[in-house]
Amino acid sequence: MTELQPPILALLAVTAGLGLLVLVVVTTTAFVKVSVVLFLVRNALGTQTIPPNIVLYAVALILTMFVSAPVVEQTYDRMTDPKLHYQTFDDWVSAAKSGTEPLRDHLKKFTNEEQRQFFLSSTEKVWPEEMRAKATADDLSILVPSFLISELKRAFEIGFLLYLPFIAIDLIVTTILMAMGMSMVSPTLISVPFKLFVFVAIDGWSKLMHGLVLSYTIPGG
Repeated sequence: MTELQPPILALLAVTAGLGLLVLVVVTTTAFVKVSVVLFLVRNALGTQTIPPNIVLYAVALILTMFVSAPVVEQTYDRMTDPKLHYQTFDDWVSAAKSGTEPLRDHLKKFTNEEQRQFFLSSTEKVWPEEMRAKATADDLSILVPSFLISELKRAFEIGFLLYLPFIAIDLIVTTILMAMGMSMVSPTLISVPFKLFVFVAIDGWSKLMHGLVLSYTIPGG
């Protein structure tokens, strides 16, 4: 069997690292909530593929980077602590534990307590006894899925509230067209431009993005 060459091993390591980084970004940051809300708003406007997916993902990523900047900085400071030498395996384990503390604190602040308790109690049915005996509510294995579900819930709550005024506009336009005997005219021909006008008039994108960022305000900050 042919042994893998060092460049191939390096390429595999980089690919695996990038994949892990994407997974971490999606599951432990504001990216899920921001992207879901942006796509729901686009659907509510009825503009189909405008803005394009790549634009919405880019906006979600930029806002995520802004919200996550303190966590990244704190993690970097901990990982570059002069007291850490990175000479033995235990040194790397200690550095990893120290580096994940800012992330752990961030997840705890924005995680629903009910979700944390659910996953903690579920370890009794899903995990083997030796693993669940060590599990606590502050473990990343408990916090990450709890945070992800909490973010999805908040995203759809926001999306629902944003949908309501646009649904009202659709109903009003449809009712007016039917009252005028213009049932053959597609309501979207009238409602979409009107919704865009209202959204632009109230500076909707700015207010939406400002609200998403401020939804991560630190308690007491």
